[in-house]
Amino acid sequence: MQVVTDPLALQADCLARRRRGERIGFVPTMGYLHRGHTSLMELARPRCDHLVVSIYVNPLQFGAGEDLDRYPRDPEGDRAACERAGVDCLFMPTDLYPPGHSTRVRVEGLTAGLCGASRPTHFEGVTTVVARLFGLVQPDVAVFGEKDYQQLAVIRRMVRDLAMPIEILGGPLIRDDDGVALSSRNAYLDEDQRRRARSISRALAWLADAVAGGEVDVATLLARARARLDVDRIDYLEIVDPDELQPLARISGPARALAAAWLGRTRLIDNVALVPPSAHR
Repeated sequence: MQVVTDPLALQADCLARRRRGERIGFVPTMGYLHRGHTSLMELARPRCDHLVVSIYVNPLQFGAGEDLDRYPRDPEGDRAACERAGVDCLFMPTDLYPPGHSTRVRVEGLTAGLCGASRPTHFEGVTTVVARLFGLVQPDVAVFGEKDYQQLAVIRRMVRDLAMPIEILGGPLIRDDDGVALSSRNAYLDEDQRRRARSISRALAWLADAVAGGEVDVATLLARARARLDVDRIDYLEIVDPDELQPLARISGPARALAAAWLGRTRLIDNVALVPPSAHR
């Protein structure tokens, strides 16, 4: 496995591979890798000749007072995980942006609600870093997790709108044995917070079952699901159209339930697909 730290060296290598006809796969991460990350690598591996994984804690997507400085890091463990997953190139830049970097990429509409409402600069940071990484890696296919469902929708829209010739794949959300969605930020939770974090996935699972059972009134569903949450603060719990992420009043086809909640100083997100009986007809 190559380990590359220089952005321009990475770009030169990837461009040379493209000229030789190699298909490049890409999984961008912020490190502290877990089974959710490696599942994305496993999804990308058979779809490419050369698999690149990046690890970069991107300062542009952290707002004031967020956890940039304390975001968990484990570079040696990450290298070992990438080796085991069959990664060809691990890109670990110290500095990703050139001096004087002043370009930002913003997707409107999809970023207005959900995480975008409470983290107004977050998605601009995400799309800016992903656009730069795409320019360096030149991927044919890139894989993002459905756990960050809004992010996945935003990246797909950016790629469509900017005519980037990249296939975007969504990797299924991976849960721990207790049902909690895998996240690097789970490392922040103490024992009691971890126990209460299970209520998020359980409330979402209840929503999926209720919708599958025929309940379609969103206000009723959300009120009952909120009562099942054992968290310190709910950032949001919404049921939205899966493509446009607009809130729904009634469910008449496939939908998505998304949640963000605080346990102490830790903000966790989760989501689940909702499929009413009518969608199976």
